[in-house]
Amino acid sequence: MTGAFVAAVPFSCMPVLFKEISEDLGLNLVQIGAIWGIASFAGIFVSLIAGVLTDKFGVKLILSVSCILVGITGALRGLSDSFFTLAFTVFINGIVRLIIPITVTNTVGMWFKGRNLGMAMGIYAMGMGFGLMLGPMISATILSPALGGWRNVMYFYGVISVVVGILWTLFGREPYQDDATAEVSGSMPLRQSFSKLIRIKALWFIGLTLLFRVGTLMGMSGYLPLYLRDRGWAVASADGTLAAFYGISTICVVPLSYLSDRIGSRKAILFPALVVSLFCVGLIPFVDGASIWVLMIVCGIFMDGFMSLAVTMLLETEGVGPVYSGTALGMVFTIVHIGSVASPPLGNSLATISPGTPFLFWASLSIVALVMLFFIKETGWKRLKSKNTKTL
Repeated sequence: MTGAFVAAVPFSCMPVLFKEISEDLGLNLVQIGAIWGIASFAGIFVSLIAGVLTDKFGVKLILSVSCILVGITGALRGLSDSFFTLAFTVFINGIVRLIIPITVTNTVGMWFKGRNLGMAMGIYAMGMGFGLMLGPMISATILSPALGGWRNVMYFYGVISVVVGILWTLFGREPYQDDATAEVSGSMPLRQSFSKLIRIKALWFIGLTLLFRVGTLMGMSGYLPLYLRDRGWAVASADGTLAAFYGISTICVVPLSYLSDRIGSRKAILFPALVVSLFCVGLIPFVDGASIWVLMIVCGIFMDGFMSLAVTMLLETEGVGPVYSGTALGMVFTIVHIGSVASPPLGNSLATISPGTPFLFWASLSIVALVMLFFIKETGWKRLKSKNTKTL
């Protein structure tokens, strides 16, 4: 619920509201791309801090405070009267909103272990996927007309986030940690944690893989509704492709996570996911009509599943463990947000060449992600079982 209504919906509503926002504030295409990118810019600064805070103060306190602040800062977006004020409010909202995925992911990693971890991550990712689908589905076509414009949509989502924060305060529980782990986690200096984690090569390659993977999807998802509307698509149809992309991801994330647990391999899912996104995003400029829907549905199959399994690999990586999980997640998400920030405005700027050129740029990022993934060692139980057998 936290992933859906605090981290996802207030974020994914933006692309379908950009047309209305740009007309109200007089924004051009590059400025829209910058706004979409700056939503993740704060993550470069806050991700590592979020992991450390979670390790130090516990998930209940951090989530309670963060959800309430997400609601307040998200509502402030509705007060914007220019590009600069919107950019500023989106940025400060991102500072607290991006604490949520790291803290919840860390929570899941503490509650669930072993072969159940992939499935548990998949269920959390399903909540995120539901929120990412719901935002484009209802924000521009239902909520904006019903509430009287995009500003009131921001206020509405702000209230929901505050309510979730209150629920965490009243009913939240800390994950179980044994006394030794809790003591070490709470007392481990940041410098020592960082010094240990920075030497783990897998952490860097997982971060770089996600940087280019997320860069592909962030750029595409922020630009697609505008691209289709400019090609003459009706608003509901243009926004619906993005909702379908997120919707099929929500449906498939748990089956993919379950399949990964059953076959004992993470990379067996991750490699096909990158190949699929490469072709689906790259083909968008060359097709229209129903073919766009097909590409978005096929590409969306792996969207949340990829993130879920990549994060699972990180938590399963030797040397991370529960003591360093929050800091490790913070380091990886810091790397990831560089791609989230840079990809949308860079891609949007290429629209001056032709409207379809940005998709070719974003598709090419998947090629780099494939190369990075190649250098990551498998962490699924099948490889570990094989390794233990050889040792014996």
